[in-house]
Amino acid sequence: MIKIGSGVLTSPDRSKLDDSIIEQIAHQVSTLKKSGCEIILVSSGAIAAGIKELNLKKIPEDILHKQAAAAIGQSHLIGKYERHFKKEELKVAQILLTHDDFSSRVRYLNAKNTILTVLSYGVIPIINENDTVAVDEIKFGDNDTLSAMVTNLIEADLLIILSDVKGLYTVDPKINSSAELIPIVKKITSEIEAIAGESKSLTGVGGMVTKIQAAKRVSLTGIPAVIVDGKAKGVIEAIMKGEDMGTLFIPEKDKLNSKKYWIAYTLKSNGKIRVDDGAKSVLISSGKSLLSSGVVDIEGKFESGDMVSCIDTNNKEFARGLINYSSMELKKIKGKHSSKIEDILGYKIADEVIHRDNLVIL
Repeated sequence: MIKIGSGVLTSPDRSKLDDSIIEQIAHQVSTLKKSGCEIILVSSGAIAAGIKELNLKKIPEDILHKQAAAAIGQSHLIGKYERHFKKEELKVAQILLTHDDFSSRVRYLNAKNTILTVLSYGVIPIINENDTVAVDEIKFGDNDTLSAMVTNLIEADLLIILSDVKGLYTVDPKINSSAELIPIVKKITSEIEAIAGESKSLTGVGGMVTKIQAAKRVSLTGIPAVIVDGKAKGVIEAIMKGEDMGTLFIPEKDKLNSKKYWIAYTLKSNGKIRVDDGAKSVLISSGKSLLSSGVVDIEGKFESGDMVSCIDTNNKEFARGLINYSSMELKKIKGKHSSKIEDILGYKIADEVIHRDNLVIL
């Protein structure tokens, strides 16, 4: 999986797409494919291409004009990829996704099957967020997160993030000349996240912090990630040869299975359940299911099957899971023993509020 940031794809003055970079990426991907690799691209750049086509001086500030720029620019972006990959005798497929495509388990699996089928034809999938209709994706989202979600979706072997910096530094190199590149991160700790939070992106939506979050997401499922300078000549091929490039993130040894990852890091929470200290302790230490007797309070409105956050008495989220009862039902049975559920509701869906197979400790 190769994620290409807008800072990599644009010219030095960031006024247009850089054809020479796209040509270089297409050549490297072609070389990898001939060696037996399967490659998926997640590419930014639609808004940048749209700005050029509309002769705008800068990125629009309001959502509607950003969406218009994305709509106009996306066809030009994919056109450039198509043209350069055709020189390498390869075909490309455009796939536009939103967060909603991952929220439904059926659509989630369908997206996976579509991507894998495209790969089976020997075609290069080029994925982008559907900025033209997804307001949240433009305003809050980023392709770093999308690349991590797709990496886990298709269970890739490696995530390569092509950035406009060489990797993760001890401090932001744009503001401190004494910054040193960190070659290997064995575990993404709060200290690492704090370093990333100080770095800002000159282009695109995300910065270094979103790249670290992406690396963390794939790490949880046992997949390594690397952040490198995307403009460096031959960088993709160098990584695949094992050369010392950028920052390598070592994956976690105890990885989540695909279903639990989907629950914890793909779905959006529809509400919160506050549990008592005893229930929290049992959930964390013993891997038990959450019962109604351990529920103290409910926040938000949700239905059976929705993903909800479990918070403790200090309002700290410590788990997420698929709920068996709606918020209205749970308000009636909270704090009650499971044996009393049928007497209270007139029926019983399950003994558990959240079954341990559908619960993820964060």
